Amino acid sequence: MVSIVIKIDSTSLSSTEKIEQIAKRIIDEKKRGRNVIVVVPNMELLEDKNYQIVNLLSDKPSKRELHVIESTNAQIASSLLAIAIQKKGFKAISLTGWQAGIETIENNDSVLISNINGERIIDRLKKGEIVIVAGSQGVDHKNNILTLGDGGADTTAVAIGVALKAEHIEIFTAQDGIYTADPAVVKGARRLKQITYDEMLELAHLGSQTVHPRAVELAKIYEIPLVVRSSTEAQGTLIKGEVDMEKNLVVRGVAYEAEIIRLTVGYDSYENSSLANIFSTLANNDIDVDIIVQAVIDGVKPTVSFSIDKEDFAEAIKVLEKNKPELGFSFADFEVGLSKVSIVGAGMVSNPGVAARMFDRLRKENILVKMISTSEIKVSVVVPQDDMVKAANALHDEFNLIEEIVK
Repeated sequence: MVSIVIKIDSTSLSSTEKIEQIAKRIIDEKKRGRNVIVVVPNMELLEDKNYQIVNLLSDKPSKRELHVIESTNAQIASSLLAIAIQKKGFKAISLTGWQAGIETIENNDSVLISNINGERIIDRLKKGEIVIVAGSQGVDHKNNILTLGDGGADTTAVAIGVALKAEHIEIFTAQDGIYTADPAVVKGARRLKQITYDEMLELAHLGSQTVHPRAVELAKIYEIPLVVRSSTEAQGTLIKGEVDMEKNLVVRGVAYEAEIIRLTVGYDSYENSSLANIFSTLANNDIDVDIIVQAVIDGVKPTVSFSIDKEDFAEAIKVLEKNKPELGFSFADFEVGLSKVSIVGAGMVSNPGVAARMFDRLRKENILVKMISTSEIKVSVVVPQDDMVKAANALHDEFNLIEEIVK
């Protein structure tokens, strides 16, 4: 029997009515003759309440116990969904991460899935049960519960799909698929019928929050298709290796990210500068750097500028000042009020001139470009925060994404 894995979103668990609605949707899949495995995320309301109690009890709770507390939110969600399905006359069982055979390891500050004993889920499927797995959790070799952090539920769904050789993975979201841009910001944004893994990875890293990049990366490695849709819609967006081009779209999406900060570090001479030292130091302190621009001009003191997220700004300044003697720079400056706007499309590889069109359109819109980063399938620019929405709409129009590309 064909198996599918469905990862539901937290909004489907926000009330008893929503839980009953998603239970009916899952039962519909079971009626089609499929084995159904459902992965649930944390219930946010429960999570908030639990951490309020934790903060009252301790200023420094142990990391181990925080993992345990976080894991219970998804466990409760899985049980509530199982109860709703059982009430409608169908067999269902909730499984914690360890009951589902999910094994995890710690890698630096991250928790990763190392293995899944798929037989535990298969045994339940053979009994005709709909299996509801608490997402984003597993156990290590000492049987300690570990939670996966950001994107953990999406990643759990893909990992289970790989272990069970599922037909595909369905990711239920508030939207009915992947759009050419954020419909709330860009007028005329349209749902894409298909998108490649690489394009989705770029969009996810550049600000799209529809599917977490960890899950897309895993799906790409094992070439398992992802379908992104709302829980109430039959249509959606298929994410796979290669896609059928829709009206020869070279650019297939526009993404943006607000609250970018540009840091500039200057040196008295080129001999004193070391890109390796400065970026290794930042990386060792868990500070992610995005766009990097180095300026080395005769007669002018060399500088290197790079962009970081607003949340990392205070720590980045602290790290730079603390390590200033070793890093050898003479000054550090910063600029706030910036954003990043990007265009993404696999077709850019074989179509020269895309970047030039992008820059020309931004020039015509009187939008100042402060930094640029490119890859084979994306071009990103840093522009003033006040121009972010204007830039996104202009680029969406420039590359004809406003057309009706999905019937």
